[in-house]
Amino acid sequence: MIRTDRLHLRELDPSDAPFILELLNDPDFHRFIGDRGVRDLAGAEQYIQQGPRVSYGQHGFGLYLVARKSDGAKLGICGLVKRETLTHVDIGYAFLPAYRGQGYALEAVRGALKDGRERLGIDYVVAIVSPDNQSSLALLAKLGMEETARIRLGEDSDECLLLEPVC
Repeated sequence: MIRTDRLHLRELDPSDAPFILELLNDPDFHRFIGDRGVRDLAGAEQYIQQGPRVSYGQHGFGLYLVARKSDGAKLGICGLVKRETLTHVDIGYAFLPAYRGQGYALEAVRGALKDGRERLGIDYVVAIVSPDNQSSLALLAKLGMEETARIRLGEDSDECLLLEPVC
């Protein structure tokens, strides 16, 4: 578990399926990240088992549930992701609308990056983001990242921006 001042980040498990169903069907998730085709609790459980849980086993990291310490509210997901189409590990995050604009995403990302450095020895992390996602671009700029390329993660995928740490 990763702890920050206000947050806990922990591995997702099947009991988080109702939350994942809500998050993955948020209109902004579809717009900026993509439609994962998850429409019911069974699909959300499958997403957790075949995505984050596989990543934990293969890489020792993945997307984690972000919960607020004060009341346990489930705010979003955040963590490191290893994609076959990228050379480096990237940072991923998504939060429900009610919890945006309060610094939770920045705090969670910093916690995940610190865990990656200290526990896993991952010093170089990139980010991919939709060109229209101004709030994510602003967050990543606060972390010292800047656009270095425009890429497609697959033949059928939309173009996204690759951001890397400023050296």
